[in-house]
Amino acid sequence: MPVSDLTVGFAPVARTTFDIPLAAELARRMRAALVGAGFTVIGDGALLTTLDEARAAAGTLSAASLDALLIFQATFADSTLVTALAAEIGAPLALWAVPEAPTGGRLRANALCGIMLGGHALRRAGRAYEAVYAGPDDPAALSRLDALARAGRAQRALSGARIGRIGAHPDGFETCIPHAEALRETLGVRLVQFDLDTLFEQARAADPAAVEAVADALRGALANLDALDAPATRGTLAAYVALRDLAAQEGLAGLAVRCWPQFFTELGCAACGALSLLSDQRVPASCETDVNGASTLLLLQAISGGPAFDVDVVSVDFEADTTVVWHCGKAPLSMADPAFAPRGTVHSNRLKPLLMEFPLKPGRVTLARLSEADGAFRLVIGAGEMLAAPPSFGGTSGVLRFDRPARAVLETLLGEGLEHHLALTYGDHLDALLAFARLVDLPVLRL
Repeated sequence: MPVSDLTVGFAPVARTTFDIPLAAELARRMRAALVGAGFTVIGDGALLTTLDEARAAAGTLSAASLDALLIFQATFADSTLVTALAAEIGAPLALWAVPEAPTGGRLRANALCGIMLGGHALRRAGRAYEAVYAGPDDPAALSRLDALARAGRAQRALSGARIGRIGAHPDGFETCIPHAEALRETLGVRLVQFDLDTLFEQARAADPAAVEAVADALRGALANLDALDAPATRGTLAAYVALRDLAAQEGLAGLAVRCWPQFFTELGCAACGALSLLSDQRVPASCETDVNGASTLLLLQAISGGPAFDVDVVSVDFEADTTVVWHCGKAPLSMADPAFAPRGTVHSNRLKPLLMEFPLKPGRVTLARLSEADGAFRLVIGAGEMLAAPPSFGGTSGVLRFDRPARAVLETLLGEGLEHHLALTYGDHLDALLAFARLVDLPVLRL
């Protein structure tokens, strides 16, 4: 059962002609189970038995920033209480009923029939919901609620989020062409365009003291920082300061940055290290102005509560059933294998710093991509185990064993013509991604 960091509204409904003492006890147990699972619970657990009570509760709950609303069917009740709550509260909905064992006597709660009535009404109204039939402390059921709430948190994070696009995508990178209106309509994400030359001017004008403060903090993580070309390294750190400040001033939740060749040819440094630092600061930053990639990073960050970054799939070993994921040197330092000391390095092609170099730490990972490969948005998802391994290539890389055979994953990537970037975060978040796809009505393609 997950330890949660999410906010859930709690609304127990009942009808007074059923066993109200039993209903009150079940509601108390359900609320206690939510608190025990780590949820912040809004709602005192008082039974809602009339339409006026439901509307009053809806007013209170709608004022909170809910990741999900749990309507707990403490006993049978018709759909009017459920629809009254749903009409006022936009958070993802879960309907929960506790199994009732046959006794040969009175049907004390009849809760299952209640969530069927409520579910039918919601379905007719076009409102998505999850239905749970389990005891209050059932670990699998609480995990389902956790996944729904994480999806709800992601939906809130994306709705109205502003992604800064710095420059234009490279020629031949159709994977990075943005479709701003479709993105806004599908996820609520808004694209804000900025000029790359203006960013470079801001980087050149960055406060030297602010740049040195970043360098001082980074020396603890990169022992060889001062061995790298100093002007170029300061250029990367100045770009980080400029991007960090731009995100703060413009209210940007994420960035999609044109990195090559202009960072090398005009600013005299690499963008990669700056993007790495931003990702650890929870400002997810994609390279090559990949707006859909940045949106996917924001989605994974909201669901996982941790950083995310985008990778290329660069090698597949069918015999070992492993896949190497890599990028030039932009993974967040928090993803470094603790058995390996991260180091600063230069770009393998352009020979300019600052890039991060380390293998990714072992552990469970989830990958995703908001894809337009077939002309409409789909959510591509996959998961696997990052293995402990030495660096596969320069920069940041990891050896990944997908849950599906590597050959099947590659056939899907190539056969579906998917984009070259996949977003990666640590932890197992497939259930939350599936719940998110249901919330926003996205088709899913599994790797």
